[in-house]
Amino acid sequence: MAYKSTHTFVNLPVKDLNRTKEFFSSIGFEFNPQFSDENSACLVINDNTCVQLLTESYFQTFINKPIADATCAATGIIALSAISRAQADELADKALAAGGKQSKEPADHGFMYVRSFEDLDGHLWEIAYMDMGAFSQE
Repeated sequence: MAYKSTHTFVNLPVKDLNRTKEFFSSIGFEFNPQFSDENSACLVINDNTCVQLLTESYFQTFINKPIADATCAATGIIALSAISRAQADELADKALAAGGKQSKEPADHGFMYVRSFEDLDGHLWEIAYMDMGAFSQE
């Protein structure tokens, strides 16, 4: 039987937790206070997915490697779905207005539209709208 997780928890190191919380709040994300404190903030993506934003010193307690500098090297891409092209644009535009950086030009693949940005720590994010009606129902 194939493994399927019921919940996803992504952990990211951040330099300034309060500034990072302000950034994501200004985009429209909420935090779960039950799993947040002076060392971390639980960014809610949906009912089953969270991104735990950890101060670098706290993040270091969970790993045996140095923390990568995401402003200089890609460490991964967190891709989130949007319900429309307009929502993808809205979230990306809010991220840019809040101090994020555009990481790539918008990409329109016909069936999929993607906006990309870097957060304050250089982590890469994508907001993608997929037109499921463009796929064959066969």
